[in-house]
Amino acid sequence: MKTKKQNADFLHVGRKLLEWYQIHGRDLPFRKTNDPYKIWICEIIFQQTRIEQGLNHYRNFIERFPDVQTLAEAETDEVLLYWKGLGYYSRALNLHKAALQIMNDFKGAFPNEHDDILKLNGVGKYTAAAISSICFGKKIAAVDGNFYRVLSRVFADDFDISNSKAFDYFSELALKMMPENEAGHFNEAMMDLGSEICKPRNPLCDSCPLNKDCLAFNLGKIPNFPVKTKKVKATDLELHYSFVEFDGQFLVKQRKDDFIWKKLYEFPIEIPAEWEEFKVKHKTISHKLTHKNVTIQMSHIILESKEVFTEFAAENDFIIINEKESHQKSFPKPLENYLTDFFKKAELF
Repeated sequence: MKTKKQNADFLHVGRKLLEWYQIHGRDLPFRKTNDPYKIWICEIIFQQTRIEQGLNHYRNFIERFPDVQTLAEAETDEVLLYWKGLGYYSRALNLHKAALQIMNDFKGAFPNEHDDILKLNGVGKYTAAAISSICFGKKIAAVDGNFYRVLSRVFADDFDISNSKAFDYFSELALKMMPENEAGHFNEAMMDLGSEICKPRNPLCDSCPLNKDCLAFNLGKIPNFPVKTKKVKATDLELHYSFVEFDGQFLVKQRKDDFIWKKLYEFPIEIPAEWEEFKVKHKTISHKLTHKNVTIQMSHIILESKEVFTEFAAENDFIIINEKESHQKSFPKPLENYLTDFFKKAELF
């Protein structure tokens, strides 16, 4: 059981963090609002995207979908289009589904209770905690990778962050540091410290406001923390696509909801064997996903018969598009890159 002095020491560290944040906190557009819709959008965007890379996407997304109703009423294709370039498209699909949830289950008003926020599609413990603390003042720690790293170093704590109980463990630790009525600012301060100072590699310890209190720093053991023993081994996946072209047009189809790249567009996977004679090029593409090493075997087929081209499209539910129309579709990154390369080469001739 912690003594009053120990609890005071925890709070002392938390207050030092907030003092640093008041001066050095990042000036970000979503820091100037407590609108839960906008905070929700920003938290989802920046889950897998660095701030500098995602800011324009955030601004464009909010401009096109300024509120829950607008997002809920949009077509899935358009939501995916505004997500283009961010990757992990399942996040966009979940945003769309959650907007429909809010309209149907909460009469269009963003829920203000932590447990209700957790029920939304694509919202996990971290996102729910961030929204609850920033927008509604709930005393909840928004524990993410930054929290794990900062807390484990400050306290030289070897609790394994891959342990299923890590979120609850570090939440409890963070709450001891969190001054009353400062949950939102505290969580944002931890995010900034973790991303700007207490980095995974080459942390700026000499500039850290907590270096005098940081046990790992003072023991010379920063590289030892955080402790993570469980690693997910990536599996190999091989895919075969054919880029089927006729007179500047090509075939695409929207993927289903299962497996990877949900609702994105792709090229034909299976084509008639006799089309092999129309193959003009073959290319092998390597692409890494979070837990998969993807190898794509890509064949470029140029058909000579419009009738064969259109009949195959009709019979197999493909749509026929050209370069201009392709910019209104969202493709998996390796297929997007293939198209970009193809169009650039086409411009040379």
